[in-house]
Amino acid sequence: MWCYRGGSISTEPRINDRIRVPEVRLVGPSGEQVGIVPLAKALELAQEYDLDLVEVAASARPPVCKLMDYGKFKYESAMKAREARKNQAHTVIKEMKLRPKIDPHDYDTKKGHVVRFLKQGDKVKITIMFRGREQSRPELGYRLLQRLASDVEDLGFVESNPKQDGRNMIMVLGPHKKKTEAMAEAREAQAARKAEAKANPGRSQNAADGEIAEGEIAEGEIAEGEIAEGETAEGEIAEGETAEAPAEASAEA
Repeated sequence: MWCYRGGSISTEPRINDRIRVPEVRLVGPSGEQVGIVPLAKALELAQEYDLDLVEVAASARPPVCKLMDYGKFKYESAMKAREARKNQAHTVIKEMKLRPKIDPHDYDTKKGHVVRFLKQGDKVKITIMFRGREQSRPELGYRLLQRLASDVEDLGFVESNPKQDGRNMIMVLGPHKKKTEAMAEAREAQAARKAEAKANPGRSQNAADGEIAEGEIAEGEIAEGEIAEGETAEGEIAEGETAEAPAEASAEA
């Protein structure tokens, strides 16, 4: 935050010689109330205890100051804030794209990704992409979306019913499990794996390194939504190819 003169405004409390008031309401190192004392006396006590005089309530009259180790206080505050951020749950919307006439093997692969996302507590946006004459058969996409929703109904529910959006049909699946629960289970599973590895030190390190926890992506694999270098995303036309609709038109002619 910047003031109008261009200087920065510090958000840290004033300590020791930076406190500019004639008297303060002093709190001792153990939280005991010392009372209202002159600033010089409070600074003298701080030096006697080898602590800092920290202003904890600047708006009070007189300001409230406490004797503490300010460096230790800042470190503990930073650790608490870090732990709070670690436990925060951010629901992410993943996206999965399918074609109306998808191959059974590809369908199983895509469904596996949807299952993984729902287990992680994330929402999944399912997009059916129509090409050429497929646009006149929206029921194909609708049936495919209904089939997928039925296959994962134990993990998620239909949050947004299928709807047509131009050449695409979109449906959103929401997880039954909350993000915080998924994170807690993931931490428990990780702790269990560490405990098992510690209890079996003779286990092959190569085998341990080769295992991939459920929901993780092996090094070298491509996460859903990412495109490998040199490949084209599903629904795009690679250089040198022609769109499907003109090809069908020429075949019909």
